Amino acid sequence: MNNSGLAGKTALVTGGSRGIGRAVSLALAAEGVAVAINYVANDEAAEETRTAVAAQGIDCHTYKADVSDAGQVNRMIEAIEADLGPVDLLVTNAGYGALEEHGKLSFETWRWMMSVNADGTFLPVAALASGMAERGYGRIVCVASIAALRARPALISYSAAKAAVISFARSCSEVFAPNVRINCVAPGLIDTDLGSEVGPDASAKMIAATPLKRIGQPEEIADAVVFLLSDRSSYISGQTLAVSGGRVTVP
Repeated sequence: MNNSGLAGKTALVTGGSRGIGRAVSLALAAEGVAVAINYVANDEAAEETRTAVAAQGIDCHTYKADVSDAGQVNRMIEAIEADLGPVDLLVTNAGYGALEEHGKLSFETWRWMMSVNADGTFLPVAALASGMAERGYGRIVCVASIAALRARPALISYSAAKAAVISFARSCSEVFAPNVRINCVAPGLIDTDLGSEVGPDASAKMIAATPLKRIGQPEEIADAVVFLLSDRSSYISGQTLAVSGGRVTVP
């Protein structure tokens, strides 16, 4: 462990069983953080991640809930507080993306992207931020995407939803201050199930357009998330950190 100031805290990681969420859960455990892993469907992956976290001697529980459903989110928070105590750290990582050309853009896809990515960010934050403020401590990181920061004609719904996440966090950073900090991480192409959905040809083009000339790893996103949760980023709030191998720079 190091001087992150996170040891002994409790974290909720939504979408925490696979990919970036799994890497974040393991990275927080390495900092001495008790971890509540949220997931929506894959029981096997959730249990595998829970076992890996627990192997570090860390208290860890899994919670199956759809983060776009207010009732399920509220029941999940109640269960986490009963099991682990108040949540100090929140990582809203649950998300979904789908390629859809403009001519085939549907309202159904638009609503689905907004539900999973935007509502799935809003609801956990809304459920936890007031309690964090009352206790005088809270750290939140919302996982967005570089799709929110550049034109993506085949990802219109997803890009708009992730842009909403960034705007939401930016506004909340003033509302929750001074005791609760909220920031975003915007990953580029990452070696996850979601990242693989772009296909090998598109992936090769993205890598060629990336100054560092490689795909990112989930652990590299987890490192950025832990930094923004930690005391090492104590003067940072309302910001978006692009972790994309240089493919997108902010501003």
